[in-house]
Amino acid sequence: MPRRNLTSWDTMITGLARNGLGEDALDLFSQFKQAGLKPDAKMLLGVFYSCGVVGDINEGMLHFSLMSSDYGIVPSMEHYVGVVDMLGSTGNLDEALEFIEKIPFEASADVWETLMNLCRTHGNLELGDRCAELVKQLDPSRLNEQSKAGLIPLKDSDLKKNEKKKLASQSPLEVRSRVNEYRAGDTSHPANDRIYALLRRLKEHMKEAGYVPETRFVLHDIDQESKEEALLAHSERLALANGLLTSPARGQIRIIKNLRVCGDCHAAFKIMSKIVGREIIMRDAKRFHHFNEGLCSCRDFW
Repeated sequence: MPRRNLTSWDTMITGLARNGLGEDALDLFSQFKQAGLKPDAKMLLGVFYSCGVVGDINEGMLHFSLMSSDYGIVPSMEHYVGVVDMLGSTGNLDEALEFIEKIPFEASADVWETLMNLCRTHGNLELGDRCAELVKQLDPSRLNEQSKAGLIPLKDSDLKKNEKKKLASQSPLEVRSRVNEYRAGDTSHPANDRIYALLRRLKEHMKEAGYVPETRFVLHDIDQESKEEALLAHSERLALANGLLTSPARGQIRIIKNLRVCGDCHAAFKIMSKIVGREIIMRDAKRFHHFNEGLCSCRDFW
């Protein structure tokens, strides 16, 4: 580019980090500073996110400490949320709690909700429940059925900004220049029998590889077997199965999901990527997930 403004730098830094390329994002930020430029408030949010991706909380805290002295930026509540997310996403939950307690003003519901979700992601249910109580005191409307049950909730902000109603879970998958759309529990696809048969075969292979269905993500009051069947019918799995059936062997599969992927499907996609030998790229409401050889680019933090 003949000229680069803050927006172009920020877009690249944030985009790299969102795709799990945190080191590249931080390298680009170093180039930005070497060019004699100073970041704005928005760019620092991308830097905190990048530090969380690579697990370098020391660098993240260094940039936070330099906000006022070197960059002339007064930290906003959004920056405190970003630092809590950086600390919590790397498993440093106690440090995140200590950081919140040192905020010079009352922490917002956003701060406590961020820590609540990260605690539940990492299995610290006791601290997660403590955070939930504080969220309830500050803004009870933030706690929906999932968050009250101890699960990571879906937020309205995870959906399209202008949508007023709850959407059915959908996953478009591009196959041979066509876009196919899938809804959770859908049985109307022409290849429905083949799709579900493949998913059931894959489930058996997955269990042999150590997969245990996380049926707590099914909130319906049904028996264990029915819960496992409900997980099988999630839209992203239907999209993946049809992609496996209709795309070239070893070809990359891309899926877009309009909600945040549930924990069970995330675990399943990691195992399936290794079983089928495919790279699967899924864009959910939160970020990009690159599944390959049993691993995900998000390192299980999303």
